[in-house]
Amino acid sequence: MNQKFLEQLAEILPEKNIYINEPMNKHTTFRIGGSADVLVTPEVSETAEVLRLCKNYDIPVTIIGNGSNLLVGDQGIRGVVIEFGKPAEEIVIQGEQMHVTAGTMLSKAANEAAANGLSGLEFAAGIPGTVGGAVVMNAGAYGGEMKDVIRTVTVLTKEGEKRTLTLEELDLGYRHSCIPENNYIVLSAELSLQKADTEQIRAVMADLRERRVTKQPLEYPSAGSTFKRPEGYFAGKLIQDAGLRGYQVGGAQVSEKHCGFVINKGDATARDVRQLISDVQKKVYEEFHVQIEPEVKMIGEF
Repeated sequence: MNQKFLEQLAEILPEKNIYINEPMNKHTTFRIGGSADVLVTPEVSETAEVLRLCKNYDIPVTIIGNGSNLLVGDQGIRGVVIEFGKPAEEIVIQGEQMHVTAGTMLSKAANEAAANGLSGLEFAAGIPGTVGGAVVMNAGAYGGEMKDVIRTVTVLTKEGEKRTLTLEELDLGYRHSCIPENNYIVLSAELSLQKADTEQIRAVMADLRERRVTKQPLEYPSAGSTFKRPEGYFAGKLIQDAGLRGYQVGGAQVSEKHCGFVINKGDATARDVRQLISDVQKKVYEEFHVQIEPEVKMIGEF
């Protein structure tokens, strides 16, 4: 990595927020992935300057949140990874509106809403991602999705300009938004919630937590639900009916608890996971003529 670039980066960010040759298995819930050349954890206000510097040196940039829906290649990621984490976390509540920055964990936002007697984020309490990542893929669970609560989202364009997008402009659909295709970077979101009884909100959250713990393989590293739901079907059911419960490639396995999850049994590589996903797709198509698509985003060099 260019030494002059690193020196200038250190003028923008404190040393503790810059990591060189950082193993990405420490930054994904799959616990898989080679090293990033450079990983930085800026505050939201520092992001534009970091991006400008990368652009000046023609260094590629990858944006991540909590790494909960990512498979990073075994050879890692070239260039700079910007991780929106703790330094990019902020929640401000005014009435029934919540302003929340990209690095805030969804679980924290949901709990903060509950503590303030605000309903609407119960579905999100168990999603292990950040607000930024949740907006990008219109994350959802148990009948709720980000689309239901988003009012506006502030993004950074590839030219480094701030822009506020309305719900309509975001074009939110099933695991889709306009963010990736426009190379936008989510900085923050304004959410609309509704006043409700705190105890009732917490009861709903507890019920959903119980359902998750009972049905999902939370004891193993994974990227959550591995496949998108094909129209008219459930991916997990198709995989189970294709006889793939417990199917394993290296250290990667189709969970025996929930076939919609691919888990890391302890020493899985990105190659193992990618091969397993491919095998599952092929077998499901052979059996049922249904094409299942990965929900997990694959980045880096494999």
